[in-house]
Amino acid sequence: MTIADELQKLEQLHRSGVLFDEEFAKAKAALLCGPPPAPPQAGPAAADPAAIDRQTRQWAMFLHLSLLAGFMVPLGGLVLPIVIWQIKKAELPGIDVHGKIVVNWIISAFLYAVGCVILVLAIVGIPLLIALGVLGVVFPIIGAVKANDGEVWKYPLSIPFLK
Repeated sequence: MTIADELQKLEQLHRSGVLFDEEFAKAKAALLCGPPPAPPQAGPAAADPAAIDRQTRQWAMFLHLSLLAGFMVPLGGLVLPIVIWQIKKAELPGIDVHGKIVVNWIISAFLYAVGCVILVLAIVGIPLLIALGVLGVVFPIIGAVKANDGEVWKYPLSIPFLK
């Protein structure tokens, strides 16, 4: 139905006495100005809990996988997870625990790498560095899969700096 048709209907109702002058004026103004704007939703709290859970799982997965960015972009695996965590933790509170786990792993892996580099002089550090590189790929993938399933998985060997 077009606006012209609705205006005709309103005029007929007004002429027949169903609508008083004031009611007719309000209805006509509402019709010509359009419907009132819908009130904005107050972020994810007003959204569906299932949608929030789905978003939390998805962003937690991205957070864990963002550690792998360091293998493609220098310092990407350090910066990207922290940025995702800081941006999304206010919007999706479930992300905070995943962010702390990832940052704990970043700090722990850095400390382990420093120790392995020192041990390279004793030749023991070379296999340890290789093992640390493998864990640097495997742990984020396991963490991402578990996060996508809604589980919180703390990386083994990770030192809990942030709790």
